[in-house]
Amino acid sequence: MRRLNLDQLQTLVAVADLGTLAAAAQALHLSPPAVSLHIQELEARLDTPLLVRGKRKAQLTPAGALLAEGGRRLLADSEALLRQVRKRAEGFGASVRIGASAGVSPLLLPELLQWLAEHAPGVELRLEVASSAQAMQRLATGHLDLALVGLPQPVPSGLEMRAWRNDPMELFAPPQMPLPDQITPEWLNAQPWIGFAAGTQMHRLLSQWFAQAGLLPQPRMEMSFPEGIRALVAAGHGPTVLPREEPMDAVSRTLQQRGLSPALKRPLGLACRSAAQQDPAVQAVVRGLMRFADPVRQ
Repeated sequence: MRRLNLDQLQTLVAVADLGTLAAAAQALHLSPPAVSLHIQELEARLDTPLLVRGKRKAQLTPAGALLAEGGRRLLADSEALLRQVRKRAEGFGASVRIGASAGVSPLLLPELLQWLAEHAPGVELRLEVASSAQAMQRLATGHLDLALVGLPQPVPSGLEMRAWRNDPMELFAPPQMPLPDQITPEWLNAQPWIGFAAGTQMHRLLSQWFAQAGLLPQPRMEMSFPEGIRALVAAGHGPTVLPREEPMDAVSRTLQQRGLSPALKRPLGLACRSAAQQDPAVQAVVRGLMRFADPVRQ
């Protein structure tokens, strides 16, 4: 049996509601012969009469009443599906998956969610914590829609990268620790400082900073998570070097801060699959993220 035609079902429901083929034709903006043809085609497809045609009114047969009842549900489901598709096309009711390293400030997320709630309601943001290399790989395989990564990164075919932020790196030290006016590699290496684990962007950046002074970094301990490092600094276990981010978390606001000499910055990029850039939901999240970009990059 061929599938039922929704237009023909709508015609049958209209006849059931309005009582005559003429009234159904007027309501549906169809000609009376078109309405008659819809009913005839349904009856031929089901091989059973659906209407008893009187001089003034058309009555549904038991089979016609059953089909009209089920047809109402099908038509309602069809309209609901169309609304969902339209919302999805407009970027609403969609989910955007974004990968970011632990070094990207988690305080940006609440502000981004607030912006999305106001400007793109219905867009759901799913955050996945991953290293920059892992995020790029998952982006390339379609498991992520966007990625905030440390630069530089190789950009495979099918992906696009834009500069996002260039955060200044600063020394964060316990509140009572004596500090010089300038924080140099020589001074820091003489302290029991806390560094980042090998393989992280922060470890690479600091290694390059020390190398400019002809030194190898010698931290007392290394960790991968900025929150854990901040907690150790606040507890007085030594200073560290972290990006200065806005907004600043409560722990960082209790610590002393000094600029580095020579200056050091952490570059971050926003990566996207080329095809995903046409997705309205992805576009909305990108607009929200670019609110936190360096002013010269917006």
